[in-house]
Amino acid sequence: MSNEKSVPSVSVTYAQNGNSTKPNELGMRVMQERAYEKRGEQFLLIKSPPASGKSRALMFIALDKLHNQGVRKAIITVPEKSIGSSFADEPLSQFGFWTDWTVAPKWNLCNAPGSDGGKAEAVGTFLKSEDRILVCPHATFRNAVEKFGIEAFDNCLIAIDEFHHVSANPDNRLGAQLAELLARNQVHVVAMTGSYFRGDAEPVLMPSDEEKFKSVTYTYYEQLNGYKYLKTLDIGYYFYANAYSDDILKVLNPDEKTIIHIPSVNSRESTKDKVREVEHIIEELGEWQGTDPVTGFQLVKTPSGRILKIADLVDDDASKRDRVSAALKDPSHKNNRDYVDIIIALGMAKEGFDWIWCEHALTVGYRSSLTEIVQIIGRATRDAPGKSRARFTNLIAEPDASEATVAEAVNDMLKAIAASLLMEQVLAPRFNFTPKAKATGPQDGFDYGDGGYQQDKCNVGFNADTGEFQIEIKGLAQPQSKEAERICQEDLNEVIAAFVQDRPSIERGLFDHEMVPQELTQVRLGKIIKEKYPSLTEEDQEAVRQHAVAALNLTQQAKAVLNPNEEAPQSGNTALIDGVRKIALSVLELDIDLIDSINPFGEAYKILAKEMNEERLRQVEAIITGKKVQMTTEEARDLARRALKFKAERGRLPSLTSPDPWERRMAEGVAFLARMKAEAANG
Repeated sequence: MSNEKSVPSVSVTYAQNGNSTKPNELGMRVMQERAYEKRGEQFLLIKSPPASGKSRALMFIALDKLHNQGVRKAIITVPEKSIGSSFADEPLSQFGFWTDWTVAPKWNLCNAPGSDGGKAEAVGTFLKSEDRILVCPHATFRNAVEKFGIEAFDNCLIAIDEFHHVSANPDNRLGAQLAELLARNQVHVVAMTGSYFRGDAEPVLMPSDEEKFKSVTYTYYEQLNGYKYLKTLDIGYYFYANAYSDDILKVLNPDEKTIIHIPSVNSRESTKDKVREVEHIIEELGEWQGTDPVTGFQLVKTPSGRILKIADLVDDDASKRDRVSAALKDPSHKNNRDYVDIIIALGMAKEGFDWIWCEHALTVGYRSSLTEIVQIIGRATRDAPGKSRARFTNLIAEPDASEATVAEAVNDMLKAIAASLLMEQVLAPRFNFTPKAKATGPQDGFDYGDGGYQQDKCNVGFNADTGEFQIEIKGLAQPQSKEAERICQEDLNEVIAAFVQDRPSIERGLFDHEMVPQELTQVRLGKIIKEKYPSLTEEDQEAVRQHAVAALNLTQQAKAVLNPNEEAPQSGNTALIDGVRKIALSVLELDIDLIDSINPFGEAYKILAKEMNEERLRQVEAIITGKKVQMTTEEARDLARRALKFKAERGRLPSLTSPDPWERRMAEGVAFLARMKAEAANG
């Protein structure tokens, strides 16, 4: 690129202990064993990264339900027909299980010809048959439910793969049907996803339905830490000016096995000629040598003399594209690293696509959602011999305030930053926070660093086997209910996902330099949690908020303290762990008030200020700050509530003339409500 803007926002290195791929005596890997232990639950939610073995975990659970729990049928539904192959026959007994997984060919409707509407009739036939396992696309299942009614599926197991396609929005047909199935309470449900959040900020389930599910959580850290080969994963977004195709080689290394997702033809990054874009990328890579007659791969000779095999999944000629797609799915070449070098796609090769050799997922333009980004990253996180490093690159057009599309450009940039912040959290070890006053001393299995456990310090322990931080925080609110405890232990990433996707939060956090951090960490995040978990008590909502902001800010500050010169984060064996320890040792007591006073988006802004064209950054800031919103009634009430807490602790209300900006802001909230009350009284 003429002015390459590189932002490697996070680089995480793992231990390669091999645990996540070691099977037990039943042939189950760690995640599968964890899920199987909860096989008796009627409603089970499995949250686990790509390549962790969710499809096989479902096989184990479904077989037990069919043979030992009295369930009459198992219906597995997937979003795309290609994913149906993940549930093909498996000889599980060869690896220690007590039976095999077998799907009669006629009941794998992902392979059947015809429309989803027509296939719905086959579901009805299956329900009346003696056979017990069926695999079908989401669309087929939706049509079958509409055709035969909810009651037809009584005493069946409904397994929903890629569960993030479900939404609590009433317009989401699958989500509405699931709500009916849960309300009738005559089915078993296993939901599986690698990203239990949606890119449109819609909840996957309503809180009342979500409470019915028991969760199995297997983190990215556990998965990657337990690999044998892959050691380092880099996540980054890169700014470019002009056409991306002109300088794509600045981020595309022909020696890396790469999936390139070019932008949608409807996006502003697109030239509107997707075929020409692919041709241009091929021309940049080298001299075209023709097409392989068997696979349909494009053959390209690089300047070094190497022949690249490029799979083009963008071609409008369906026969050519289908031949390439079939060649990529051919199982006989799964273990051949040299079979293909680069895959160029638009809407394909995302969730469920299994190419273990992929080292680089390069996406041009922000796609449709955070969920899609997480799924694309999953294409590069498979473990494979000789593959020690993998990376994801999001190539984003630098916002130019002189363009008519500047609002769209800024939106893309904010979404890219949100994805980066979320992935930093997803890839990090698990946080287990405890109040300082309740600290019970050093925990078995935790490494407390060279200083060991010190009762008078804020102590940080790390368990490399479980991937868990044990951190003491003064003044931390603890969850009181089982549900709040579960959220703090398992769902903090979902809370953080909602926060970083909240447009007002990220805009103010990045560009409003007069903003008081507590307006985000307390007021805005508090509002999000109230909306997300309305059934929790106010005390439990506050506990969840404190745990979420502590996890987010500790991750962000850990990057900062290890990069005092504000350089982009560099990889290191224990960079995040060392960073959190350094924070803990730099203060006598880490307390929640200190954590609340840190802007969660501050480190992201530092990277932007360093990497982005200064003039354009000022233009973007002007656009964002030029549309500041005044305080809302809801925000004022939240500030007033916190002012009452302030009064209970200090014996006085916050002052409008205080030198502390947060105290002034709480006082402004009280004054705002007083003005509203006076205006209402005066008519």
